[in-house]
Amino acid sequence: MKKINNDDIWLVYDGECPVCRTYCKYIRIRDAVGRLHLVDARQPSEIMDEITAAGLDIDQGMVVKFNDVIFYGPDAIQILALLSTPFGIFNRVNYLFFGSKIGSRVFYPIGKAFRTVLLKLLGIKCIENLRH
Repeated sequence: MKKINNDDIWLVYDGECPVCRTYCKYIRIRDAVGRLHLVDARQPSEIMDEITAAGLDIDQGMVVKFNDVIFYGPDAIQILALLSTPFGIFNRVNYLFFGSKIGSRVFYPIGKAFRTVLLKLLGIKCIENLRH
């Protein structure tokens, strides 16, 4: 298990979800901000224990931990958009849709609904971290 460093950014995502994996593949964080760590929520980790203890359902929202603060759902994707580099089409589109509170609140639920339908179509089970 990786030890959590408060200077870094921790993105907890569903490693079996094609949408989540693609997002993680293309997101680029500014070097000055810190190092981005990708954590598969389906694998045991210190941060998943922390998320579960906080009562956050990882199936209902992504999690980002930055500066010792946990961001969840639309807040998580907004902080990633704000910390991302301005380079590349993916990061520019990400910032356009999720860089504001309004944008993240409108577009995040659409993305989450798409993910839910896709997982069902692919026969991928939910993580259900709150049931463990």
